[in-house]
Amino acid sequence: MSWRGWAAFAALGIIWGLPYFFIKVAVQELSPVVVAFGRVVLAAAILMPIAWRRGALHSLAKHKAAICAFALAEFAIPFCVISYGERWISSSVTGILIATVPLSIALIQRFFGVHERLGIWRILGLGLGFFGVTALLGFGTISGPLGWAGVACMLIATLGYAIGPLIIQRHLKALDPFGPLAASLAVAAAVLAAPALLALPSRMPSLLTLASMGILGAVCTAVAMLLMFYLVNHAGASRAAVITYINPAVAALLGSLLHEHLGLGGILAFVLILLGSWLATRGSVAPHERAGEAMA
Repeated sequence: MSWRGWAAFAALGIIWGLPYFFIKVAVQELSPVVVAFGRVVLAAAILMPIAWRRGALHSLAKHKAAICAFALAEFAIPFCVISYGERWISSSVTGILIATVPLSIALIQRFFGVHERLGIWRILGLGLGFFGVTALLGFGTISGPLGWAGVACMLIATLGYAIGPLIIQRHLKALDPFGPLAASLAVAAAVLAAPALLALPSRMPSLLTLASMGILGAVCTAVAMLLMFYLVNHAGASRAAVITYINPAVAALLGSLLHEHLGLGGILAFVLILLGSWLATRGSVAPHERAGEAMA
């Protein structure tokens, strides 16, 4: 990977560690569905004019199904369930659970026509990652029905975040990223519009909440997704998703500002998840996968 790829990797790893903190702030005053809707509307408003000027919207008709699927898997569903889940679990635990995205990709990629060999080390990595998640949930970090509901929300979001890059790699890789991103965000906004309008707050949110929404939409969605498209195109879906290794560290650091503490058990579980994810995504892409990508 070139220095530009590594720079994009580092930037995205940091940027995608930010949302959990700002979501935690925003849901104190706004409904989770309003937070999700605000993110996609702002990001669409930023990217749509750029996509229009670049002519990136003209060739999207034959990719309608992939764009709609991407909108649901990457935006509408994860943004909602993460916002709901962070009402019940900490932002640092959220970041750690989302770090299982590479494990999820390794498990489901064959259903999307992406074939990478699962050698002994990668199988060991999947096992370690699963054990890490089990340890995280069993060390007393999660308690009560609402805590477990928050975990369920994050697992749903993780599956969506695993499917999203695979859709890019299989169906949208050859397109100018501004086009499918702007269109997907518009679809997600349309899906979320009605429930968001029903949940609008009765008074103007605070400046801190509005600033959090601005960062979530402009930086954590618009800029982050452009970087994700770049990484998937240059490194593949499973290796692009390794940016989630960095996210929990950023999320935990910011979570300390909200007086969140993982404890020794949470830290050990975090290490197991990172080690398992690294092992599960190591190795080169199989030749027949590259051939399949060339034909996609």
